[in-house]
Amino acid sequence: MTLSVSKQAINNKALLNINQLNWSVNDKTILKDVSFSLNQGEIVGIIGPNGAGKTSLLRCILQYITNYQGEICFNDQNIQALTRQFIAQHIAVVNQINEPAFKLSVIDVVRMGLLPYKSLFASETKEDSQTIAQALEKTGLTQLKNEEFTHLSGGEQQRALIARALVQKADLLILDEPTNHLDVYYQHQILQLIKSLNLTVLMTIHDVNLAMDYCSRLLLLDHGKIIADGTSEQVLQTELLTDVFGLPCQYITDAKTGVKKVYFQPHTIQNKANDEAY
Repeated sequence: MTLSVSKQAINNKALLNINQLNWSVNDKTILKDVSFSLNQGEIVGIIGPNGAGKTSLLRCILQYITNYQGEICFNDQNIQALTRQFIAQHIAVVNQINEPAFKLSVIDVVRMGLLPYKSLFASETKEDSQTIAQALEKTGLTQLKNEEFTHLSGGEQQRALIARALVQKADLLILDEPTNHLDVYYQHQILQLIKSLNLTVLMTIHDVNLAMDYCSRLLLLDHGKIIADGTSEQVLQTELLTDVFGLPCQYITDAKTGVKKVYFQPHTIQNKANDEAY
């Protein structure tokens, strides 16, 4: 089942263009004919089951994977023609929290956002210090700036990595499962923070309800293909979600707030082939 791709707003400038992206590993297709544009100011969430190709798509955009077929253009330039430094200056990435911090303090982690612009031993300017201070303030970490990064909670660590991205002053923020391993409070805290920054954002996210609440647009991937692209109302259709996730689902409307949520029915699990996550 497929859903036609929604039209982009004509007046919005496309910051990122993906055209017919394909990538395979050992004859296994991971991404197939992926095409979409990301406009300035959008918050786009990539959803789909494990093995759908969500993280692989991000890795291609970030040039961690380069042996793909198709074209990725950033600001009308083929991204493969851009230098690593240029990409680092214009695209900030927040991965799942699994990177070693080597007992760095929070402010040292945030300061790493300057690296695309300065040599390793370059001195920090007054303007640099102000940028770091502003990033710490925006993410609510000013009081924790001297704490060791590894001693922070998961939500605080994510905020520190977002602060580092702010110091980069990038045009595009890419996040891979920013709410992974966080409890409900921190999930909403992080996504509210991301939404408040007024940046162009592309992120993978597992929870379709969080995606519906915080993303202006959704891409639904399944077996490496974009199945649907549009608003949450266009993408989160019960028949489509049932087909992709292998679980019957329905919309539940909160009697007090009137807010709709997607509810999957686990007692009727269908058999799905185990896909290796990429």
